[in-house]
Amino acid sequence: MPDLPPIRERFGCRPDTLPLDELLADGQPVVLRGIARSWELVEAAQGDAAGAMAYLRGFDNGRQVPYSYGPPEIGGRPYYNEDRTALNFEVRRGTVSQVLDEITAHLGDPAPPTYYLASLLVDESLPGLRARNDLDFAAHGLQVRPSIWIGNRVVASCHHDVPNNIACCVVGRRRFTLFPPEQVGNLYPGPLELTPGGQAVSMVDLAAPDLARHPRFAQALAHGQSAVLAPGDALFIPSMWWHHVEGLEPFNVLVNYWWGSMPAWVPAPMAAMYHAMWSIRDRPESEKQAWRAMFDYYVFGDAAQAGAHLPPQARQALAPIDENLARQLRAMLLARLNR
Repeated sequence: MPDLPPIRERFGCRPDTLPLDELLADGQPVVLRGIARSWELVEAAQGDAAGAMAYLRGFDNGRQVPYSYGPPEIGGRPYYNEDRTALNFEVRRGTVSQVLDEITAHLGDPAPPTYYLASLLVDESLPGLRARNDLDFAAHGLQVRPSIWIGNRVVASCHHDVPNNIACCVVGRRRFTLFPPEQVGNLYPGPLELTPGGQAVSMVDLAAPDLARHPRFAQALAHGQSAVLAPGDALFIPSMWWHHVEGLEPFNVLVNYWWGSMPAWVPAPMAAMYHAMWSIRDRPESEKQAWRAMFDYYVFGDAAQAGAHLPPQARQALAPIDENLARQLRAMLLARLNR
């Protein structure tokens, strides 16, 4: 893959001065160089992987957790089999310490098996770790539960997440390649249901793109950005941005923070997309265009415009959605779907 323009960088940030409001207002990815450099886990990893592993073992509560295992043949990329009908790895269970033992046994292998603890909630399996390894989301009135990602040279294929994300590289280096949301059609997303990690991933192998098979990926590359994060660096990934993540060392650890921009009573939009696929996608083109106009007016347009000509007491679903209205809408939708 050709070199891409660098992701914009910001220096001088600290865990207690997280510039969250500025990041959200800007809506663009930013590397926060050194923001987690003072974390104890980052410092423990300065010597070698053994120091970081010893530090993590000190917080292991023995909880059995799921992790991904793949044979050496998958090259560190949890993905699909050839016909995309099954995944190329299996899910096993063990403690964090057991996974660290497995990784240690293959640190010197040129082609090791893949071991990956993905999106493990820190407070549940490594209680106490956050005391000296955390970003100050509470200063923004947010209670965000971080996740930890532990593995060897694992590649997380290009995908998107609905929440905003700050990913902190704490052990090893990671390369991030990002694409804006509007490049979805040029990234050739795979199955929606069978996925390596919960979200559809690009069918393009970014390590060796096949432009004969995926010609539109050339257009995505024209909009791509990339950065290599060192331990202590973090990356702000705005909602819905596609990101491809490569662990570059024999042992890598990342801590990330996902948080939404909407209150809890507003659901994630994926269910609405499935419903629209079911009810609109296969209609005649003239009907689809008519529904496009309806969605533009009621959903994607100015939220206040659709009901502005009605008295407040008559607006119902056209009014701003609060918790009470959200419950009414949910009950109405369930009743209609269950007819």
